[in-house]
Amino acid sequence: MTASMNARTTIQTFALAFTLALATVASAQAAPFKVVSQDLNPHQPIPKKFVFKGFGCTGENISPEIGWKHAPAGTKSFAVMVHDPDAPTGGAGFWHWVVINIPATATSLPEGAGDGKPDSGLPAGAVQIPDDYSIAGWGGPCPPTGDKPHRYVFTVYALKVAQLTPPTNATASLVGFLINQNALAKASLTARYGR
Repeated sequence: MTASMNARTTIQTFALAFTLALATVASAQAAPFKVVSQDLNPHQPIPKKFVFKGFGCTGENISPEIGWKHAPAGTKSFAVMVHDPDAPTGGAGFWHWVVINIPATATSLPEGAGDGKPDSGLPAGAVQIPDDYSIAGWGGPCPPTGDKPHRYVFTVYALKVAQLTPPTNATASLVGFLINQNALAKASLTARYGR
């Protein structure tokens, strides 16, 4: 009887340990796709060096570092889009940065990657689409003076295709449509800036 009870206890202990191990693996696999940044804090204004230089704004127009974690299985590339939904443009908002064809091996874009220079840190093969400043690169925040702080939504998309091939001179909105048509997942971080 004692041997039988010991065997049952051993089996129950093993079953519990096995169940906990499976739960741990499932939890790790189910971690949500997430955007992270060393340069942006949703509870603090966007630092001045990332602000546009022009239209009355006096920033340095440097793109912030943006990273991501836990991309879903099957991801073949990434895209990054930065949008100001509060811009007074008649409802369309304002596109500040669009990057496509970021390799699936990438986990971040370093600070300054949006300057368009070959040594900026943009991964090989990645392409910057003209934003609403008509710049193929980062165009920092520059909301109208006196507006409440605008929201700047940094969204990273995990795509099911290795490469997007938009038409020549495609707008940021058209490229956004193509990105969303091929998205496996997306995650966002929202930062604010006002003047």
